[in-house]
Amino acid sequence: MKNLVFLTGAGMSAESGISTFRDSGGLWEQYPVEAVASIQGYERDPELVQKFYNERRQQLSSVVPNEGHKLVASLEDKFNVTVITQNVDDLHERAGSQHIIHLHGELMKATSSRNPNDPNCIVTLPEDNPIIRMGDKAKDGSQLRPFIVWFGESVPMIEPAIEEVGKADILVVIGTSLNVYPAAGLLNFANSHDLPHRPQRRILQPQPRHPSHHEGSQ
Repeated sequence: MKNLVFLTGAGMSAESGISTFRDSGGLWEQYPVEAVASIQGYERDPELVQKFYNERRQQLSSVVPNEGHKLVASLEDKFNVTVITQNVDDLHERAGSQHIIHLHGELMKATSSRNPNDPNCIVTLPEDNPIIRMGDKAKDGSQLRPFIVWFGESVPMIEPAIEEVGKADILVVIGTSLNVYPAAGLLNFANSHDLPHRPQRRILQPQPRHPSHHEGSQ
């Protein structure tokens, strides 16, 4: 089977009602990005950042995968599908996709403030109470924090993503402006494995039917 790689962004989940940061009326108009999506913001005001992501998790529990998520999952019957997503929600998982690379972390997980990429410190939060409180501790004794890759932090999953893009026969980009690096640079690695032909590329920018709900995952 051919290798089909999807690179998805906030527009993929907007139809489900997930708030985007960048669009008109989005989260960046409500919260300065440096306050809630940077390591400096977390160090400066961890309580604000915890509150922000606790609210995002509560919102996530009220939405479901849309037809786009389901269609991507259904293509696993015909292709070797890899989903590389900039989104931190779990809608691809809930739709049934099996091979997902989260570039920017996962909203429903928490980790150590001291060693955020230590797999021993990463935990999945309970669906019925996905809240991180000040004083909640990771295994290494540090404060639990969202398992999110913030501005100012490295993106540890970029190397596996580069590997998958390099093997793609077909590369489909959905719902991302490709403004955020290093994710935006992934297109440069298509065909890096010396395939006999350049992969087919498609870029899709879905528009939600309800613009007032147009949000997205970081």
